[in-house]
Amino acid sequence: MSDGHAAEWPATGTTPGLVCSHHHLYSSLARGMAAPATAPVSFTDILEGIWWRLDRALDEEAIHWSATLGALEALEAGCTAIIDHHASPSWIDGSLDVVHDAVSAVGIRVSTCYEVTDRNGPAGALAGLDENVRYLKSHGGRGWIGAHASFTLSEETLDAIVGTARDLGVGVHIHVAEAPEDAGAGARLADVAGDDWLLVHAVHLDRQLPGTVVHNPRSNMNNHVGYGDPARWTGPVALGTDGIGADMLEEFRLAFARRREADLDAAPDEAWSYLATGWDLFPAAAHDRVVWSSEHVEDPWRLAYTTSVRPLEITVDGRVVLDEDGPTLVDPTEVRARAAEAARRLHRRMEDL
Repeated sequence: MSDGHAAEWPATGTTPGLVCSHHHLYSSLARGMAAPATAPVSFTDILEGIWWRLDRALDEEAIHWSATLGALEALEAGCTAIIDHHASPSWIDGSLDVVHDAVSAVGIRVSTCYEVTDRNGPAGALAGLDENVRYLKSHGGRGWIGAHASFTLSEETLDAIVGTARDLGVGVHIHVAEAPEDAGAGARLADVAGDDWLLVHAVHLDRQLPGTVVHNPRSNMNNHVGYGDPARWTGPVALGTDGIGADMLEEFRLAFARRREADLDAAPDEAWSYLATGWDLFPAAAHDRVVWSSEHVEDPWRLAYTTSVRPLEITVDGRVVLDEDGPTLVDPTEVRARAAEAARRLHRRMEDL
């Protein structure tokens, strides 16, 4: 941005790039799809009637445009790093590279993994594990092995996930006790979880486990699974969206409001600390720079009640990827148009599943 434009800015503040510590970029094309034929009455109904139909319908084109759109929306919200959790059982091999390349083209960072599960049979579980290994080895060996949730994993598959992660020196990125259906996850993972694990949701987790709990307040409310009170955990807590965009300031405000509802003494500093944990998980983002439209962006109390804050300029690896005119590496209008076309095709395929 030129000095002339900078001089026209109102008082501004800066932060590192924000991190979404749990995303499902493949869900970016879900908006606008038809409701399931039968209204869901349980968490399992939501999975079977919506998300497991959507992920089976994904092909290479849909994966590409969902990741591109999700990355664009993250950038526009000041999020420069995404820890993604992918699933596309009809198109597994190479899927993580499609996600990675699409996000990188927008100008932000991503570490993705494939959701290993037995719900598509042993061959699908093995293919998902192989895709994790291939991706990690081709991207410097840093990241996580992905796993869906304990209740969709056989003993053999869970052992393979844990053993592979240990062999590669990485953690496991897994949904843990999101709903009552997975309430037994704590007992099952107690002897295998490690400090480098990402424990996503933990709403019904009945014990302390090593690792980082990733809190997703909006998703938990949307899926009617309960409040995963982050104050219960003695270890680090990070903040994710579970696929509902990547507006981390908005997720911070919601995390604070939900915590405040449970405890009037709660301060927004606590919710801001969940965002700060993202820089521990994705250290490169701490070196990115976001110039915001508010000089009070580093004051959690002001930020918690100021909803109009937006990024004015974003620099990643020394390159300006968003300026006063918007994203610099992609055309947002074209991305949204192409993503809308891909979404319509995806929704038509879902009708046959």
